[in-house]
Amino acid sequence: MEATPPPSEPRKRGRPKGSTKAKVERGRESSGTPKMRGSVTNEVRNAVADESYAHWKLLVPLLYDWLAHHNLTWPSLSCRWGPVVERGTYKNKQRLYLSEQTDHTQPNTLIIANCEVVKPRVATDSHISNFNEDARSPYVKKYKTILHPGESSGFVKVNRIRELPQNKNIVATHTDCPEVLIWDIEAQPNRQAVLGATESRPDLVLSGHQDNAEYALAMCPAEPFVLSGDEVLTGKDKSVVLWSIQDHVSTLATDATQSASSVVKTADNSTVGPRGVFQGHTDTVEDVQFCPSSSQQFCSVGDDSCLILWDARIGSNPVVKPALSRCAMRYSPRSLCASLRYAPLTTLASIVFKQVYMWSQVEKAHNADLHCVDWNSHDENYILTGYFLKGFSDYRSADHTVCMFDRRNLTADGVGSPLHKFKGHSAAVLCVQWCPDKRSVFGSSAEDGLLNIWDYEKVGKEEETLSKSPNTPAGLFFQHAGHRDKVVDFHWNASDPWTIVSVSDDGECSGGGGTLQLWRMTDLVYRPKDDVLAELQKFKDHVVECSKT
Repeated sequence: MEATPPPSEPRKRGRPKGSTKAKVERGRESSGTPKMRGSVTNEVRNAVADESYAHWKLLVPLLYDWLAHHNLTWPSLSCRWGPVVERGTYKNKQRLYLSEQTDHTQPNTLIIANCEVVKPRVATDSHISNFNEDARSPYVKKYKTILHPGESSGFVKVNRIRELPQNKNIVATHTDCPEVLIWDIEAQPNRQAVLGATESRPDLVLSGHQDNAEYALAMCPAEPFVLSGDEVLTGKDKSVVLWSIQDHVSTLATDATQSASSVVKTADNSTVGPRGVFQGHTDTVEDVQFCPSSSQQFCSVGDDSCLILWDARIGSNPVVKPALSRCAMRYSPRSLCASLRYAPLTTLASIVFKQVYMWSQVEKAHNADLHCVDWNSHDENYILTGYFLKGFSDYRSADHTVCMFDRRNLTADGVGSPLHKFKGHSAAVLCVQWCPDKRSVFGSSAEDGLLNIWDYEKVGKEEETLSKSPNTPAGLFFQHAGHRDKVVDFHWNASDPWTIVSVSDDGECSGGGGTLQLWRMTDLVYRPKDDVLAELQKFKDHVVECSKT
């Protein structure tokens, strides 16, 4: 039986629009089928993207140590590195986790792939640059397919994947439903992605959300804890929910609460209730992140323009009363007091710092959606947030920035401007992530199709000012332009320094379901300047010597 689409489309936040149907649709347009309104704008945008992509491809041998290009069958919203399963002389075999968003002719799935990650300074220039945009990469091979529960409803998509740092074979997934699903990848059987196939059963179901929880998901580096945030469907405060995976063999958790929109039968699966439910946001919670050294401290950002820090050890009431920002009031005193008065007693409340960033135009402060957040594992004082400032008639004039905050400056009296605001994107920032290899480096991806690599220690330095063009944003030292539309997700490889996997929604440009790229910039970009100059001089001397013979 053909799957029935949902009665209403879910909200869009960097959702893929490409698929394997793209070529067919373009063929219909060329055969005389009337074009949809706005198709001319899309054609112009695609032409600009193609020109920029062609220029980037010419520079690939100079900019990259290794690059693999993989054309996807279906769009993907999330990509994550898994464990290394085999180490070799010139390359390692490593797991890669991907989501697939289909058009309901096939089930939506979680894909486990085996990737061959080439080691530094192994790939030749010609090998790096000669890839086929329309083909699958030989470096990426499907290993296992998991079919998500709820596929019979026809609209459950895998929006977010997170691996457990203590055991990367354990994976959590977010879909368009309230539950968070936990999977033991090695224990799960391989499934065939065909309609009517038996759905995979998760190894654990985390319940506690009353509304859908689509994107905000994190796993704790210190202990096996999981954090999630939910979406706006009702008028009550939006929740951040905390679980311990170990509670499925203990009695520490509260009783599991089933949501009316549940798609997983708990009679068939082990279910765990939350350690705490934290309420403070008034709009969709877009992202959450743990403090790297603690399972009890975490932060969240959302469409209410708030960055909130939480500490589950404090008790059932906030230690510091959230203050009203003088620049942009998000609450009236009456509603704020009411929300504190009627907070559930079962909530493990937190220390709450409500920070509304003061934009150059104060009256626009409440129009800034915060899409993403990340916490620096090398220096826990630093937190990144990605912004999308909405409310402008001209989309390209909006202020799409990445802000770096010092949590020591986030106070309850509205004081706490960012240490720096990084301006290098022309569209909504969808993902930010600190580099695991250097404390001052981080990446950001956006709907403009760019993945920018920044170093905050370079901001304001004389050598950076002299070596860059005036239009280059401060702190930006590398720009990956291999995607032709929005880069919906990326992930640094903790097992292979300076290696990144990124996925984009450019199916309309590539003729497939999107693009997956595994890449590593040349080390001449990030190594100390003196080391690079010494190596280049040595190479020059070698060339001169060879020319004499």
